[in-house]
Amino acid sequence: MAGNSYFQFKKFLVNQDKCAMKVGTDGVLLGAWFNLSEGATVLDIGTGTGLLALMAAQRGAGHVVAVEIDEMAAGQACENVRQSQWRDSIEVVCSDITKYNIDEVKFDVIACNPPFFRDSLRSPNAVRSQARHNDSLSYEKLADTVLRLLANDGTFNLVLPFDMADTFTLIAARRGLYMSKRTKVVTRQGVAPKRVLLSFVKQQIVHVEEDELVMFDSNNAETLDYISLVKDFYLKY
Repeated sequence: MAGNSYFQFKKFLVNQDKCAMKVGTDGVLLGAWFNLSEGATVLDIGTGTGLLALMAAQRGAGHVVAVEIDEMAAGQACENVRQSQWRDSIEVVCSDITKYNIDEVKFDVIACNPPFFRDSLRSPNAVRSQARHNDSLSYEKLADTVLRLLANDGTFNLVLPFDMADTFTLIAARRGLYMSKRTKVVTRQGVAPKRVLLSFVKQQIVHVEEDELVMFDSNNAETLDYISLVKDFYLKY
């Protein structure tokens, strides 16, 4: 995915030559995974190419706001939206999400594929580093922003490395966001999970819904669960 200047999905095309972070499995899994009601309002934080926004629109979102801090990426997201069939229902905004305000409007669903490298070696490419490291959008700032923009009965959804999930969950809970669902992502059967899909709400939850998504079985064949999740988006299904 990442090596191409574009990625063709079933119902939309994503150009990505001007974006630091390309289309990847994490984003596709998240965009297909979170609960979304027909006509819901959706906020995509750090939209990059516009992938999550386009997936949400395909799934029936009523209005999607896609916010991106990098001007070149925001411009490319605009291009991708304009050439799609959902150009009238997706709004791309070039802004720092921590400073974004929309006249008391609260979103039914917020989704984010956030920067996730806390202490790793930074790339010499400053834009790519910004997209991959959480210095500019810390977990604390992300949780505070979500709390401000999420509807009282809304959900916040994100994908994280498995070993960072507990850290974010604790930060979120201290601010009044509580995990409601967790799906461990296992690339291949028998291997430890490397990613986790998380959903948060503003109400404390007695029972967290937990499950596991195995993408490939022991014979390296795609599992039915994985195919079922992404089949509406990938061309090969």
